[in-house]
Amino acid sequence: MKTAALIFLLSALPAQAEIRSAYVAGGCFWCVEADFESVNGVQEVISGYSGGMVQNPTYKQVAGGTTGHFEAVEIRYDPAQISYAEIMRLFLRSIDPLDDSGQFCDRGSPYRTAIFVSDAEERKQAEAAIGEAEQNLGQDVVTPVLPMDKFWPAEEYHQDYYKGENLILTRGGPKRQADAYEYYRKGCGRDQRVKAVWGADAPFAKTH
Repeated sequence: MKTAALIFLLSALPAQAEIRSAYVAGGCFWCVEADFESVNGVQEVISGYSGGMVQNPTYKQVAGGTTGHFEAVEIRYDPAQISYAEIMRLFLRSIDPLDDSGQFCDRGSPYRTAIFVSDAEERKQAEAAIGEAEQNLGQDVVTPVLPMDKFWPAEEYHQDYYKGENLILTRGGPKRQADAYEYYRKGCGRDQRVKAVWGADAPFAKTH
């Protein structure tokens, strides 16, 4: 094939989408992952840890509350389909941003909420979303905006936990992983509390 023809064919191919990442902590990372993987324009959500002092932490270390890490997620999104500002708006309405001690039944430092920003523009948009949320709620939002340092992906068994098929032993007996996730989410009161805070403006809250 002639060089000119090859260049023409390559130039006619659709441009590769630019995928960006947003980093947030919203309590149980399984739930944040499940919520945002249903959003148009989001390509993938990865559960992990951020904001702490230990390199490459394990779930056991983070859950112990001594490393300073939050359970966090990386939201990989196509900015041509969804904006960072919209992700921030949805995120704040997926959590209880009035609680600074954890989320729902999960208490302690690993389950606090946060937005991790990589630059000044992300900070500006995150703070604008918080300001809008405070106006809507008539209360102060306690979710902090923190500088993004390092995101550590969680162990493989945490990824896509909400749709797994492994058999899990729960307080309600043995269940398939996806059913165990739903059992946990309902028992933890996540959707009930989010609906109590946000009412009809709670995009992910399930009706059980």
